[in-house]
Amino acid sequence: MTILQWFIFFLVLQVVHYLGTWKLYEKAGRKSWEAAIPVYNAIILMKIINRPTWWTALLFVPIVNLIMFIVVWVETLRSFGKNTTKDTILGVVTLGFYIYYINYFEEATYKRDRSLVATTKTGDTISSLLFAIVVATMVHSYVLQPFNIPSASLEKSLLIGDFLFVSKFHYGARTPKTAVALPMVHDSIPLIGTKSYLSWPQLPSFRFPGLEAIKRNDIVVFNWPNDTVYRFFDTSKRHVDKPLDKRTNYVKRCQGIAGDNLSIKNGDVYINNKRLILPERSKIQYSYTVVTDGSVLDGKYIMQDLQITDGVYAIAENTYLFRAVTDEAAAKVRQITGVKSVTKNINTKPDLAVFPHNQNWNIDNYGPIYIPEAGKTVALNKESLPFYRRLITVYEGNKLEEKGGQIFINDKPATNYTFQQDYYWMMGDNRPNSEDSRYWGFVPFDHVVGKPVFIWWSIDPNLPWSQAIDKIRWDRLFCTVGGDGQPTSYFKYFLILLVGWFGFDYFRKRKK
Repeated sequence: MTILQWFIFFLVLQVVHYLGTWKLYEKAGRKSWEAAIPVYNAIILMKIINRPTWWTALLFVPIVNLIMFIVVWVETLRSFGKNTTKDTILGVVTLGFYIYYINYFEEATYKRDRSLVATTKTGDTISSLLFAIVVATMVHSYVLQPFNIPSASLEKSLLIGDFLFVSKFHYGARTPKTAVALPMVHDSIPLIGTKSYLSWPQLPSFRFPGLEAIKRNDIVVFNWPNDTVYRFFDTSKRHVDKPLDKRTNYVKRCQGIAGDNLSIKNGDVYINNKRLILPERSKIQYSYTVVTDGSVLDGKYIMQDLQITDGVYAIAENTYLFRAVTDEAAAKVRQITGVKSVTKNINTKPDLAVFPHNQNWNIDNYGPIYIPEAGKTVALNKESLPFYRRLITVYEGNKLEEKGGQIFINDKPATNYTFQQDYYWMMGDNRPNSEDSRYWGFVPFDHVVGKPVFIWWSIDPNLPWSQAIDKIRWDRLFCTVGGDGQPTSYFKYFLILLVGWFGFDYFRKRKK
């Protein structure tokens, strides 16, 4: 929706509100015209229903406002003596239009000093539930969001079965673009699997100031720029259009920030011609070919002691493919009795599946490529356009055409382009088994969701719940995601604090 369309929609809502409440305003001792003044009418309504003025602000917070509308409908009915279970249900299921009936067809009496405590168990339950949802939605949208690791692309750093808290405020929380959606779920309703949102209308969105900028090697959660189920190397070209904030959540490690020149040489990332130094917690994995003298490899040792989780496959006689192995584990494989050679598999052949799909590059030897920075200008020609076409059109909303060997942006000839936002290069630590920027290119800053900060729960999906004690990864509970050194679990400290609190609370109550 355009700004003008939103303005018209906003005015229509004011008319709907006025027509349904002007008599109730008069019965509450106010003037009928006060129900017609945008924003002011909401402030006055809060006074009528005896609720704090700051509630008005919640009516303008996307998603939260959908819940607040229900709260205000119920509170309005109660303020005019309609506080039975039947009244509450009618107020909710009619989307507030039950208030029209009260306004025009009933001699309702305004309860100026009514109790703010619900008089029925149903009403009390609904009130408590709605406010719990409001608070949880605010936290989910602007502070912390739960997230689970679905794939092995960051294996060894983040494992399948890790459940994280993702900070929205580190890089700055975004306001939602999707105006109508179920709170605290992403793109689908759990168990049912159907859409949790309406694609229309879409709101203008902005980002609050963050505590820090994205740095190289940060692990970042972001909305996948290419939407759901689309793969450049998928010949069916399946594609599902989603609103920006409802696109699939991905988590990768940022390897290049805005303004960097990035290249990959034999699997190693170089930034501005210098090899990128990875943090200690990062465990980059590569594919290896292992040849033995005919000896049988000990599968238990490989999978458990070496923690090689992506599988080992026989590809020829006495020859095995290790899909994803750290350099440290590869060194230990070389020491196994009967192993003749361990060779890192490095791609050397051109692969058109990698972005921008017209270069002689592959996932292990790539670039150099410039990562766009807001305010910086690049020359546009037939060589550079494949790199930046999607940024100019899809991410920054311009019309781009090629006519007679010339490039036109918004119907004007263009020989260069100035970027409107920063972009980033995201890759998985599990290099052979990660679909990342090498395949679909840059991640715009407006797609960034947040920074994983804390692992609160972790389970091994390969073990049954009958082995619950072993299935829970106790050493990963309450671990921080970033930081120096190896991950450390703070779970025992949490338990000590929890026991201490219950002990303190028990003796405090006994003294009373």
